[in-house]
Amino acid sequence: MTLLRKKDVPKDKYSSAVLGFGQEESTFVVELIHNYGVENYDIGTGFGHFGISTTDIYQLVETIRAKGGKITQEAGAAEGTTAVVAFVQDLDGYEFELFQRDATPEPLCQVMFHVVDLDRSIEFYEKALGMNHIVTIDRPEEKDTIAMLGYGDDPNQIAILELIYNYDVTEYTKGNAYSHIAISTDDVYKSAEVVKLVTLELGGKIIRQPGPFPGTNTKFTAFEDPEGWKTVLIDNQDFLKGLEE
Repeated sequence: MTLLRKKDVPKDKYSSAVLGFGQEESTFVVELIHNYGVENYDIGTGFGHFGISTTDIYQLVETIRAKGGKITQEAGAAEGTTAVVAFVQDLDGYEFELFQRDATPEPLCQVMFHVVDLDRSIEFYEKALGMNHIVTIDRPEEKDTIAMLGYGDDPNQIAILELIYNYDVTEYTKGNAYSHIAISTDDVYKSAEVVKLVTLELGGKIIRQPGPFPGTNTKFTAFEDPEGWKTVLIDNQDFLKGLEE
């Protein structure tokens, strides 16, 4: 990844960095936050992993190993498929699934977390955020069901939200390490109204009413889905203007 921007905010006692395989205007990126004085975080049992696609998974695994990452599953064919995958952890314990694929516009291609009610979660992201439900895969041998959603139809070409339901699991812990997904919208206020209606129907809650972020002109809103996972919606034009500045 490339470091795209970094800032230190002593007043609020934190630093942040944004990294990705392309520019923020066009690709999915990851934001890292360091809070002054915090020595460790609890990732919890609900967060799963980030996904990264690569044209040479074996070389990437060796690079990660050399940089101090932990290889939790060596590269190889996934059970029952021809797909070549690997699992690794970074220095803070976040897990990444690596995929062997042809070149794609979204190498940082996935974020996954667990849910208790898969059907409700799928319906929530379809209605509240306009995502496409691309596929659901039931895996009795793994005792889980996977659903993939995103803004497009080809999971190899777009960033994917992957939801996993594990049979008979009724509760997950969130910890305090994972924060949110951020998505741009052309109208924060209209989007917030849609989300509000969906939360009344399916659950979840608005945790930040739409409006400018304190100290800036960037409009946003924030909410939790029925399982407590947080999403931030940001005004697209405000966001792009902020990048220019």
